[in-house]
Amino acid sequence: MRIPEFIDISEYFYDLPEDRIAKYPLEQRDHSKLLYFNHGSIRDHVFHELPAILSGNYQLVFNDTRVIQARIQFNKASGSGIEIFLLEPFTPADYQLSFGSSSQCSWKCLVGNAKKWKDEILEKKIFSATEAALLQAEKINREENYFIIRFTWNNKNLCFSEILEISGLTPIPPYLNREAEESDNLRYQTIYSNYEGSVAAPTAGLHFSDEVLEKLSQSGVKQTHLTLHVGAGTFVPVKVENARDHEMHMEHIYINRQSISSLLHTDKKIIAVGTTSVRTLESLYYIACKLKSGYRGYKELFLDQWDAYEIEPDISRDEALETILSFMDLKNTDTLKLTTRIMISPGYTFRMADGIITNFHQPSSTLLLLISAFIGEDWKKVYDHALKNNYRFLSYGDSSLLIP
Repeated sequence: MRIPEFIDISEYFYDLPEDRIAKYPLEQRDHSKLLYFNHGSIRDHVFHELPAILSGNYQLVFNDTRVIQARIQFNKASGSGIEIFLLEPFTPADYQLSFGSSSQCSWKCLVGNAKKWKDEILEKKIFSATEAALLQAEKINREENYFIIRFTWNNKNLCFSEILEISGLTPIPPYLNREAEESDNLRYQTIYSNYEGSVAAPTAGLHFSDEVLEKLSQSGVKQTHLTLHVGAGTFVPVKVENARDHEMHMEHIYINRQSISSLLHTDKKIIAVGTTSVRTLESLYYIACKLKSGYRGYKELFLDQWDAYEIEPDISRDEALETILSFMDLKNTDTLKLTTRIMISPGYTFRMADGIITNFHQPSSTLLLLISAFIGEDWKKVYDHALKNNYRFLSYGDSSLLIP
């Protein structure tokens, strides 16, 4: 592959009426519509029919990240409101260590109404059923795209994860144009979410119910889990004419030995549940290519925005997974950690994913570029069909199963 010289983002625009954006989820997760695109043909289904569509020839890969209550609202003594939006941990930088902190931690954050916040320490009294604390927020530094905020609290019985559950709000997408409600705490979360860290849901997974997962297992469809903590950058629109100049956000990936072995020893086609699972799988392949050529990372393994286009892929999927396992043996670890800024755009050759389950994405977005890379110009046919047949769009909208 070559790095594309020009990606005209205007070619990935479509007219999305406001009333087609799903403001709320359906009452039953698995009653959303499912557009089934298979080698150019389109059929309409309901999501709970997925087990009947997929035979035992497939293996689904899920992103089991859990959305945190990433929005914390403070009020200054003057009455001005300040909202702090958590992006990722800074000190300690490890997610689990940060969530387990019992008195203080620092995070990279966005700040709403930042001009109103000078140098004073913000305070917020918080209460649970059994505990109370005074939460304080202090600006430590300002970087180009975020602030470093130190959080402290005066109750060692509460870890930071619990502080967020008590004081934070669900970070529903800005394009919903509404405030988060109590119901979002449950519905903006997949039923298999496990590891805290995302500030946006892997929304393709929101359609799965316990019944659907059980029927998939009964039909012989294997299920594998990995973790990519979704960043706020997933909502950042492409604002440049040439999407090549768009700066991709960084996201953190964790995948254990069992999951890698499951992918290595499968004889099934792999379907990624969501674009985040696609990005994880493809990043895994190209990290393996880098390892094969002698790369060992510095503090941690890293795949930059255009690395995949500059690496000559000369190994199979199985060889890539074997390389990853050998590296884990070398490091004596059962969990691979890496960060990725991979940008998947038209012209990209997929190495891991044979199919995608995904929602319908914003016009002129990097997610739509990924879909176009996967099914080519047929993305227009898929989206035209969805618009003409009353599909609901974006995070709480309907779903699609895409097999090129």
